Amino acid sequence: MRRISLTQWIFIGMAVGILVGWIDNRLPDRDFTPYLKPLSSIFLRLIKSIVVPLIFGTLVVGIAGHGDDLKRIGRLALRSIGYFWLMTAVALAVGLLAGNLVQPGLGVNLPAPDPNAPVPQGPPRTFGGFLEHLVPQSFFEAAVHNEVLQVVFWSVLFALALTQVQGRPKEIMLGFAEGVAEVMFKFVAIIMRYAPVGIGAAMAVTVGHSGLDVIVNLGKLVLTLYGALLVFVLVAFLPAALIARIPIRAFIRAVKDPAVIAFTTTSSDAALPLAMQRMITFGVPKRIVAFVMPTGYSFNLDGSTLYLGVASLFVAQAAGIHLDLRDQLIMMLTLLVTSKGVAGVPRSSLVVLSGTLATFGLPLEGVAVILGVDELMDMARTTVNLVGNCLATAVMGRWEGELNLASGRT
Repeated sequence: MRRISLTQWIFIGMAVGILVGWIDNRLPDRDFTPYLKPLSSIFLRLIKSIVVPLIFGTLVVGIAGHGDDLKRIGRLALRSIGYFWLMTAVALAVGLLAGNLVQPGLGVNLPAPDPNAPVPQGPPRTFGGFLEHLVPQSFFEAAVHNEVLQVVFWSVLFALALTQVQGRPKEIMLGFAEGVAEVMFKFVAIIMRYAPVGIGAAMAVTVGHSGLDVIVNLGKLVLTLYGALLVFVLVAFLPAALIARIPIRAFIRAVKDPAVIAFTTTSSDAALPLAMQRMITFGVPKRIVAFVMPTGYSFNLDGSTLYLGVASLFVAQAAGIHLDLRDQLIMMLTLLVTSKGVAGVPRSSLVVLSGTLATFGLPLEGVAVILGVDELMDMARTTVNLVGNCLATAVMGRWEGELNLASGRT
């Protein structure tokens, strides 16, 4: 039993849940899968409980932790951060466009939420109301109500203020934020041990309610993500490489092995050391690789961000909730910030997704359903994260005039 990996247990739980739901769906008086819903709700409540501390910790470390680098490196830092935000925005736009065109969530029909549970409120409908809603009266009040936008706003201001503090007070607060983030990452790992049970129960309830059509929709979700990632590579990575005059074939040879590691292990951290070594061999100076690559894993998570856009629309469609252009733009701005800093942590994208769903009044049950095929999607998004950061180092090397290609073409 111990030789079975968590991923395999998740697939086993998903298969058992589908079978139980199918049996319940086929019975004339099907009424037993609702009794499994508390098992799924426990998993979702655990995920929801760590959204605020994880976002706070990662944002503070991601911004304040690089404060000295930003001041010391200056131009390289500004160029890198600008490039990261541009790529992330394009990734979100591609993800939301793909989700709107394919609409993989139509037909899932997620079960109605618990009538006794509090109904989350989305952002206000007016721009003025949105701006007012963005600023919390109290950080703790925002945390209690899982107001992700308010938590993000306050955390960013806190991190910016922390960059202006010097000496031991800064070290203490930065160490606290880093400790919170690290503990939450371990917390995610503990919660994931319960995931096979929670996912199995969620799949049983969903299949019992909607039938086996949900399996087709999950397949469409996976294919939509892979297709969107391919489009993103063509409309973002390829033009960036051409504009910066990066030799495509040589770059592919350099990132091939790290990309394979990222794809097979679904871990950016596992591929990071080899990726840094290959980019130095490719001709990017060590100082640029040493700054851009680690910083990219806080600010340049193209694959994960694109996934979050597609997944959010999948849940909205499955719940029959229409998100207009205004809602999707606000969601895009939210994900631009909340997606930072968690690429190297398995399943942490689901925590960010949970916070986004809560902000926009979307059912968290969709998280458990998506998690059944998350491993397949994680392979692709992790690979794009890695390749995107490798390309960023090469582009920054070219813009700094320090790229020294082995072929002699500069």
